[in-house]
Amino acid sequence: MGALKLPSFYYERNNEIPINTYFNNNTIFRVSIYNKVKTHTMVQTEDEKEIDRMYYEQMESELKVDLDVEVEQPPIALSYGTYEYQTIRGSQTAKSAIGTYGNFSFIQAPPKSYKSFFVSMLISSYLAPQNRFAPKMESDRKGKDVYHFDTEQGLWHCLRGFRKVADMSETEEGYLTYSLRTIDYKKRLGFIEHKLANAPKDSVGLVVIDGIADLVADVNDIEASNLVVQKLMEWSTLYNCHIVTVIHSNHGSFKPTGHLGSFCEKKCETQISLEYDEDTKRVVVSCKRSRNKPFDSFEFFINKLQYPEVVESESPNMAF
Repeated sequence: MGALKLPSFYYERNNEIPINTYFNNNTIFRVSIYNKVKTHTMVQTEDEKEIDRMYYEQMESELKVDLDVEVEQPPIALSYGTYEYQTIRGSQTAKSAIGTYGNFSFIQAPPKSYKSFFVSMLISSYLAPQNRFAPKMESDRKGKDVYHFDTEQGLWHCLRGFRKVADMSETEEGYLTYSLRTIDYKKRLGFIEHKLANAPKDSVGLVVIDGIADLVADVNDIEASNLVVQKLMEWSTLYNCHIVTVIHSNHGSFKPTGHLGSFCEKKCETQISLEYDEDTKRVVVSCKRSRNKPFDSFEFFINKLQYPEVVESESPNMAF
C-alpha cells in the first residue's frame, strides 16, 4: 500500500492546520492528544476511510480488555495509616492509599488554607517516608524522582517552598523543581509534557502541579478543562507515576472551582480537602472521595520553624 494521507479532519489544536502525517506500509501512526477531531460533514475518500479503519483497529488492540488476563493492583505511591479488613483467613491489615502509581489525585481548599505547606508534607514524605513531620505517611518510592511544578508563586516564594521540602526530607536527591509563573498556560502544559517525555525510563515517581488552574485560560472552558484532565490521566498511565495537583474551592462552598474542578472530581483517584480551623489553628485534612479505602482524617499545624507537622498529640509548639 502506498503512502496515505492522514484524514483531513484531523487538525492541529491551535491553528486548525491539517497535520502532514502519513501511513507507510506497516508503520503505526499515533495522533497526539493535542490534536482534535474536527466535526465535519465532508464525504471521506476511500483512502481516508482506510486510514480510519486501520487507526481504530490499532486502537482496539490497545484498548480491548481480556477478562482472562490477571492484572495486579496498582502499587501505592503514598499512604497514610492503615485499615483492617476481614478475609477467610481472619483479620488483615493494609495501608490506606493517598495515591497509587498510574493515577492522579488532587487537593482542593479555599485560598490561604496552607495548601503549599501540605504539598511540602506530601513530597517530603515521598522522598523520606515516616519522617518526623508525618510519621504515619509512607511511600514506596522505588528510587524514582519527584517533579515539582509551581505555577503561581514568584521565584523567592518558590525557593522557600522547595527548600522546605529538602529540609523536611533531609535530601535533594531526585527532587526536580520548576517555577512556571513567567510562561503562558499553553507553554506550561507543553513544558510539563516535555520534561516527563524526556525523563529517563521508569524514573518518574511523583509529579506535583501546584496549581492546575494555571494550565488553562478559563477554568470554565469545558474543552480546555477536559484536555488538561485527560493529560493527567495520560501522563500518569504512560509514565506509571502518581500525579498530585492543586485547585481552589469555589467561594463559599467545598466544590472545586469551575468545569476544571468538576472534571478532576470525576476522573481522580483521590480527592483531598483541606479546611483551616480558626479555633484550633490547625488544618483538617480529609479524604473527600477515593477509589480505594479512604484514609482517616488528620490535622496538621505550622510549628515554630514554619514546617507543617501532623498532630499526633497535643503540642505546645504551634505557631499560627
